[in-house]
Amino acid sequence: QIQLEESGGGLVHTGDSLRLTCRASKRTFSLYTTAWFRQAPGKEREFVAAINWRGGTPDYADSVKGRFTMSRGDANNAVYLQMDSLKPEDTAVYYCAERGGLAVSTVDKDYPSWGQGAQVTVSS
Repeated sequence: QIQLEESGGGLVHTGDSLRLTCRASKRTFSLYTTAWFRQAPGKEREFVAAINWRGGTPDYADSVKGRFTMSRGDANNAVYLQMDSLKPEDTAVYYCAERGGLAVSTVDKDYPSWGQGAQVTVSS
């Protein structure tokens, strides 16, 4: 059973940057897709970004396009979410998720494996 662990969350001000890291261990898929989702208080979990194991151009939610950048580490056991120009509406718990296969999905139910989440708080 794959294990995912997020790190890098914190409290920042509007316009600041943060980088989240998701590290995977005990991965059993040879082909896989990794995604970031987030959940704000009182709201449903929403898709943020996703990338397949080959890397390449990630998919992004419209709300973060141009501000967030997702990438893979060279060893492929880590993915990163660079978040720039942060806004108070980006405040949420950010989750790393993974599924087998190369198809990127924006639906959280398509991902069977999840990390514990990292809190990101952006103050105005």
